[in-house]
Amino acid sequence: MRVTRVSLGLLAGVLTAVLATMLLSTPCIAQAPAEQPPHAWFMANAELLKTTEAFVRKLFAWGPDVTVKLGELKQSPAADFYVVPLVVTVNGQSESGEVYVSKDGKTLLRGEIFPISSDPYADNRAKIHLEGSPSKGPADAAVTLVEYADFECPHCAELYENLKGIETRYPQVRVVYKNFPLTNIHPWAETAAIGARCAYEQSPDAFWKVHDAIFENQDLISPEDVWQKLVDFAGQAGLNPDTFKACLSSDEAKKAVEADHAEGVDLGVNSTPTVYVDGRPLPGGEPNTLTQYIDYELAAHKK
Repeated sequence: MRVTRVSLGLLAGVLTAVLATMLLSTPCIAQAPAEQPPHAWFMANAELLKTTEAFVRKLFAWGPDVTVKLGELKQSPAADFYVVPLVVTVNGQSESGEVYVSKDGKTLLRGEIFPISSDPYADNRAKIHLEGSPSKGPADAAVTLVEYADFECPHCAELYENLKGIETRYPQVRVVYKNFPLTNIHPWAETAAIGARCAYEQSPDAFWKVHDAIFENQDLISPEDVWQKLVDFAGQAGLNPDTFKACLSSDEAKKAVEADHAEGVDLGVNSTPTVYVDGRPLPGGEPNTLTQYIDYELAAHKK
């Protein structure tokens, strides 16, 4: 994994979020149990520390190049939980924080409740429907990247450029596109999404040509000329212009765009672009973190 100041900053942000979302001090604090001899303490808690480290590595995609050191378990303000201090080190630079782990070893608290025995991103994967969506890469890929994007969003155009290199670097990864037009701030985004969907329905391969043309000409498109631009892009992609125009005027493509949007809302998407790597969310699609997530999932599948 290539670590930069940006990715380390994101790491610090994660740990800051950990600190910010922990339980607040309460007037009644449970009394800490009497200290045990070091050997007895280690024997009683080694398994709990081991499972906690494994889970936080999975939760944050911390691979073998990230050192995670857990401190001694301490009684938390919540009677059934321990406080677990942790120090995370990347390229010699460290950040510290803490998480809460239940005494039975089944739950980790970080502002959210995670059953340690389950996959934290399984629910996200269950909500994402891949069938019938534009995609590139192997259909049986071990790792799938799903992008929820808005054709009028400048940050989505930046991600489009970044994904070119990522797709070249990871040909074994499947990339799926989902429409998430922000109609309240982008007046032609929904029309562009419908046009791209019409291209997909006529030719899945042509979708990507229209997709690329929209992002590459984003600054030249306006609410007044978006229709004609889409027709031009469709013609350049080799699509039948009459069929394409009929689709633009129909409800079928619009309903498909609305279904993508509803799926994103159900997942909790509220900004574009938002990327999911095997269900692991990454709002903004920061490229260094995106490659970190892909590397982690590819390594996990190899195991």
